[in-house]
Formats: sequence, structure tokens, C-alpha cells
Amino acid sequence: MAPRVGIAGYGLAGKYFHAPLLVGAGFEVASILTRNEQRILDAKRDFPNAQVCNSLEELLKSKIDLLVVASANNAHAEQAIAGLQSGIPTVVDKPMGRTLAETQSIIDVSKSTSVAVTTYFNRKYDSDALTIKKIIKEGTLGNIFRLDSRFERFRPELTPGSWREQSSAEDGGGNLLDLQPHLVSTALDWFGPATLIASSVRSIRGAADDDISLLLKHESGVDSYLSASAINGAPGPRIRLTGDKGSLVITDLDPQENMLKSGLIPVNGRWEQGAKSSAYIQLGDKQVNYPCEDGNYAQFYTLVKVALAGGVWPVSTSEALAVATIIDAARANSFR
Repeated sequence: MAPRVGIAGYGLAGKYFHAPLLVGAGFEVASILTRNEQRILDAKRDFPNAQVCNSLEELLKSKIDLLVVASANNAHAEQAIAGLQSGIPTVVDKPMGRTLAETQSIIDVSKSTSVAVTTYFNRKYDSDALTIKKIIKEGTLGNIFRLDSRFERFRPELTPGSWREQSSAEDGGGNLLDLQPHLVSTALDWFGPATLIASSVRSIRGAADDDISLLLKHESGVDSYLSASAINGAPGPRIRLTGDKGSLVITDLDPQENMLKSGLIPVNGRWEQGAKSSAYIQLGDKQVNYPCEDGNYAQFYTLVKVALAGGVWPVSTSEALAVATIIDAARANSFR
């Protein structure tokens, strides 16, 4: 039988970033928590056999094997802790907690109850992330010493009704909590432990923080320059990875987000049509195309299924804590 999963929250994250991938990895979406009228309609249309719940207590009693917390950031800790205390292994959308202390509180409950928790660092399964792992293994770039990784876009006007753009950091808003966890988690995954050297966390549009730059120094010798900006009129390439034998430039975003929003669903844990970014290696004036790996977010939930049967979880609690430590330090030490 397919493992039964309950999803808390059916907005952008629950509807597009979790539900289709759970289906694609072989889970049964058994129950969904949402009180929003439109999202109730969406949930019933997408999963007519699922139980649509009005409270977290109802969701936790719906005989599920896995809880996915896909709600707003300010509800993550409360919902995750309730799930763990009910004996249900839990996936928490990033960030696991709004602060290091909140993240630690979730993990402490996981340890005390011996119930597993993990967090959704799905960008580890981007086309660019898997391509970088491949080129590191090949040694094509020689001694790698610098990573430039960015999520930059140009949105000079705030999105009406967006809690991510308009809520305070205390309420879970802002790009430091929304996009930087992806940039930090992938940098740590590629190049190992790191210390925050400098940070700039600021609001250009007068609401939540929307222009953030971090500099990490990895113990491996790599420096990571990480930019998350909603107000950059000339966005740079997604990634530039530099070694003493050349630079890999990944020009575009992984296509999986748009694929999910268009209604596509992986089949048997993979995208039938593939999901590649575009890249090239730059050697001064010389440019050579470099083939990217297929991205596969469903791999996260394939590994979750294995973990439920006794395997290793796709993101460890130590990874979640390492990212939360850097995010906390970035806010506390930001240049004013």
C-alpha cells in the first residue's frame, strides 16, 4: 500500500511544491488542512478522495504515515511539533523554523519522541545542483575557489496580499527566510561547512527584506557569494562556479517550478520530459556548451519513502541547523 500523507496548508507550497511530487513518488494524499474557501475547492478538485480538514487535530487523526507542513512560516514550529508529538514523521517546508532557536525546538521534540523530522531543501535536486555535483566529481574546473549563486528578479512593486513580501521577519516574511535557505543549503551541500563572513539584509521596497547578500567561507577553501534580490533590474546568471581551469556558468532557473505550476506531475519518481537548465564553460574568450543533468524534485520524496521504511532521511537535522545558524547570523550581523 502507498504511504498515506497529510498536507498542512494548500497554498503555493502545498498545492504545487509538495502534492504533485508526493503523487509522483508514490504517496497517497489522504488528507489536507486548509480553511481558505478557494483552497478547499482546489483540494477537493485535485484530490476528490482526500479528507479536507478544518483543524490540525483533525488532520493528525486521519491515519497518516507522514505529515507535510506546507503552511506559512509562522505556523511551522507549532504544526511540526504537534505532528511529532502525535508520533507522525514530519517534513517541514523551508525554513524549518524562523530562527535557530525555533529550528532547535522542533529538532529537540524529534529527539525526545524518537520521531523523525526533515526539511524540504528541494533545490538540492535542481538541474543546476546535480550538474555542479557532476562537474566537481569530474574535476573539469580544476581547483574550485569561488561560487556565485543567486536568485535575482525585478519586481519593483509589491505583490498584493503576499505574506512573504509584506510580513515582518518575526512573522516569517522576507527573502532571507524564503530564498537564502536554498542558496545556503546547496552551497553547504557542495562545499561543506562554512562560516558567515559578511551579510547585507535590507528592504528596498519598504516592506519585508528583499535584497540580501551573504559571503560564506567554507572550510574546503571555497568562498560562496549568495544573492537573493527581488529588485535587481539586471539579474545575473543563476550560478557561476569558478576554478583555476575555467568557470561554469548556469544561465537559467531550473524549469521544475514552472512545470509544477503548469500541472505536470512526475511519473514513477521522474520527469518523463526531463528538466534541464542551460550551461556553458567559459575560458576567457572561449565558450563551450556543457550538458546539464536532469533535475528531479520527486527524488526528495522517493528518499522520504525509503526513510519511512528505515533508510536515511534526505536532509539531516544537522543540515537544517547549519543553515539556520547562518541565517540567524546574517540577520544579526548585517551591515546597517
